[in-house]
Amino acid sequence: MRHFGADASGALGGPDWLSERRRAALERLDELAPPTADGAEVWRYSPIDQLDLDAFTPAGAARSDLSGALTLAEEFGRGPRIVVANGRIVSVERGTLAQSVGFGPAPGSGGTSEALGTVAGANDFFVTLNDAFLPDVAVLEVPPKVVLEEPVVIVHWHDPAGPDGPAPSTFARTLVHVSEDAQAQVIEVYAGGQGPGRSLVVPVGELVVEDRGRLAYVMVQNLGPHCWTLARIGASVGRDATLRTFTAGLGAAYGRCRLDASASGEGGSTEITSVYLGSGDQVHDVRTMQDHVAAHTTSDLLCKGAVAERSSSIYSGLIRVRNGAVRSDAVQTNHNLVLDESAHASSLPILDIEENDVRCAHASSVGPLNEDQRYYLESRGLSPERAERLIVLGFFEDIVARAPISSAQGPLRSRIGHRLGALLGRGGGDG
Repeated sequence: MRHFGADASGALGGPDWLSERRRAALERLDELAPPTADGAEVWRYSPIDQLDLDAFTPAGAARSDLSGALTLAEEFGRGPRIVVANGRIVSVERGTLAQSVGFGPAPGSGGTSEALGTVAGANDFFVTLNDAFLPDVAVLEVPPKVVLEEPVVIVHWHDPAGPDGPAPSTFARTLVHVSEDAQAQVIEVYAGGQGPGRSLVVPVGELVVEDRGRLAYVMVQNLGPHCWTLARIGASVGRDATLRTFTAGLGAAYGRCRLDASASGEGGSTEITSVYLGSGDQVHDVRTMQDHVAAHTTSDLLCKGAVAERSSSIYSGLIRVRNGAVRSDAVQTNHNLVLDESAHASSLPILDIEENDVRCAHASSVGPLNEDQRYYLESRGLSPERAERLIVLGFFEDIVARAPISSAQGPLRSRIGHRLGALLGRGGGDG
């Protein structure tokens, strides 16, 4: 990693606590080896062996016009927003947020800096790489009993690669902390990088929901076709608290999202929903863990995706019920549509149960379109292309409707419809 040394990390500047954090992460990085596809189970079937970090360098200040980022922020919500360009916070609009709500760059010291890394896997290679080269931390801290009525939108904009030199890599970091009896909604969108050159985006998000808190979280990845993204989201849910997450993988050449949700307080509940749509040579890689630490906790996962042309998908999900987590209830479901013979989908459900008095269930399917549905629609006068498009739109509508923030559902439908129209020869984004 010739471009990822102390000089590059030190040049990022920022407060002393952040510089010290980067320095400590660089030391840890020397002790960690990059992952391989035949190493840890969480990288099985991935193309990670093709990643040459020597070809990348930390991205500098944003060069491109950020009007696209502002348009995205308006599309997903008109309330409080943060715009981040190449990992650096460039715009913060608080809107109607009360002054007691922490919003924007991480404070210089105290609980925020100490909370970083507590739920996102400190020994993970790419989390540590993010620690060593993150320019800023976008933070939302909701005090006890405060309810945010409007969703907070965070847009991460990534510059496309330049014509010369090493390809740019962006390291984005987000921390969402919902205190006791508080409620919040957060939408994160990753976009940009539409140029012909390759690039790398390594985001890390940490979601902490304290006792009786409520958090709805949506993450949409719509990066350019030559970009690799390796996202890691860690979440911790307290006693009688609720976390509902939705992730969408639409862009990137290789789009990976790993989400680990820990129900650490008795009565805690997590809902994980994920969707992906692949075309060309794309690879969508979704890894999840439903971690039941405390008793009487629940988790519900639904992951659905479609792959077309030569694209592929990997879903690997682990339900872990720890000793003492009695009366836990976990469900894991993954369904995949394979739209072309050259496309491929892998589904790997895993159970790790250390307790007896629990309920765990999983279901998985990989297959083509339902021929009975196609025949029914064609028998009523629809063309084969129109019938196929309606079936796939219906397949996605079920899961898009589960997005826990209503203002994200319309943009998601539009993007999925547009991509399906192009894939199936119809054009446009109408349903």
